[in-house]
Amino acid sequence: MPSRTHARRLGTLASLTGLGLIAFATAASAHVTVNPKTAEQGSYAKVSFRVPNEEDHADTTKLVVNLPADHPVASVSVRPVPGWTAKVVESTLPKPIKTEGGELTKAVTQITWSGGKIEPGQFQEFDVSLGPLPTDTDTMMFKADQTYSDGQVVKWEQDPGDGSNEPEHPAPTLKLTPKGTGDAATAGLTAQSKPAAAKTEASSDDGTARVLGGVGIGVGVIGIAVGGYGLSRARSRA
Repeated sequence: MPSRTHARRLGTLASLTGLGLIAFATAASAHVTVNPKTAEQGSYAKVSFRVPNEEDHADTTKLVVNLPADHPVASVSVRPVPGWTAKVVESTLPKPIKTEGGELTKAVTQITWSGGKIEPGQFQEFDVSLGPLPTDTDTMMFKADQTYSDGQVVKWEQDPGDGSNEPEHPAPTLKLTPKGTGDAATAGLTAQSKPAAAKTEASSDDGTARVLGGVGIGVGVIGIAVGGYGLSRARSRA
């Protein structure tokens, strides 16, 4: 039969493990992301920037998304979001880019949404139509700033790499697949047809993250319960 000291240690370990799993599941589901996560090179696509509120006592009041200036997009438009105002900034490119329609000297480099709020425990999606997507890169990274009502600004600007060792604040990243290999339903629209406003569907990766997050929270709660039980048994034996 285990000693009271051993029982206390097991109870404490189970509780700490449970709390750690809950923290991990919460952090993993709190990133600002772009959905769907893949699109076809050269296509027109509609993407949604999904912004969850990760604070308990503050609202998200502004989102700034920076489009990569090294891979400019000729056509960018935003879908109205009730309660929010979108401001689009167009900048002169350091070097003109040749496109099918001619020479591109200016492009949208930043979009800011403000005036609304995302309360704790909620999220909002901001839809953007853009294209044609670059054909000379397989990744578009959109650095973003999330501002809270208490003045805190979270910068989602770190390179997520291959996803095997994700940083604390990864930038929303869109993976670009070779032309002709993507699925128009999930990877964007073909370059021959411009995008129409449509309801954004959650990507399979996001669904998987939610399932894993739920499992992590469930296991964490069980761990805390087991830990509490072990500690109470140890005290009663004392």
